[in-house]
Amino acid sequence: MRTLRTAATAALIASLAACGGATSGAGEESEPSAGPKGTVNLAINPWVGYEANAAVIAHLLEKELGYTVEKKELKEEIAWQGFETGEVDAIVENWGHADLKKTYIEQKKVAVDVGPTGNKGTIGWYVPQWMVDEHPDITDWNNLNKYAALFKTSESKGKGQFLAGDPSFVTNDAALVKNLKLDYTVVYSGSEAAIIKAAQQASAQKKPLLFYFYEPQWLFAKEKYVRVKLPAYKTGCDADPKKVACDYPDYVLDKIASKKFADANSTAYQLIKNFTWTNDDQNLVSDYITNQGMTPEKAAEKWAAEHEATWKPWIR
Repeated sequence: MRTLRTAATAALIASLAACGGATSGAGEESEPSAGPKGTVNLAINPWVGYEANAAVIAHLLEKELGYTVEKKELKEEIAWQGFETGEVDAIVENWGHADLKKTYIEQKKVAVDVGPTGNKGTIGWYVPQWMVDEHPDITDWNNLNKYAALFKTSESKGKGQFLAGDPSFVTNDAALVKNLKLDYTVVYSGSEAAIIKAAQQASAQKKPLLFYFYEPQWLFAKEKYVRVKLPAYKTGCDADPKKVACDYPDYVLDKIASKKFADANSTAYQLIKNFTWTNDDQNLVSDYITNQGMTPEKAAEKWAAEHEATWKPWIR
């Protein structure tokens, strides 16, 4: 939701090229003729909420508008580089990334902001509800050191464990631990699925867990977790990643498209531009994919069949 880390440009470009599919052709004329209309290249970032957005957009592009959709599984920063190489037409759930917007929209001018998805994004630290029931003051960061021993694991080096997700996600956690002088070690679970499994086990088995998580996310409809209150976010308090000592901001999630794709103004671009739904919509499709055994395609088909009034205005 979300990367703050950088890597060597050559390695990133090589990774992107390895994921390449058909070249962008969705918007080569402002009003494509009837019949097959070319290919739309959608980046797929590694969390199920993003996958839900992309599944519905892809379903409508293919079934309602006659496009071919290439889905490219890419980490966030690599996906942005696809605007420059021509490998990516759209990112359909962007979490902030002021640095990447400055580089690719303002400086290189190869991408454009396409407006909000309608989803409200929240990132924070959480504990299971049962821990709050037993230790009501644990949701105040000032008290976390008092409970650090509860969170020790074989990976936490004698300190309390703070469980993070995919290392590529937006995260200030290591800086927060250091700058708030917390007796914890950040341990990366490696993926969204792994952190969800840990959270579910923490609730079901009453295992202590302090972890990074975010909304929209279907899990909050299944289990109860409580957000830890970190020092309040104020504009600019996270400007220097190494000095962050405040909570995460709220995010208005948005869509980003390549400038070439946007300038062509195809019906595919217009659909992506008009796409907007709620956290509940996204969580429903995510639940279909994660818990009801549906492929993203089937999940999108089911949602579209039951929510025609929502998506019809996206197609004009």
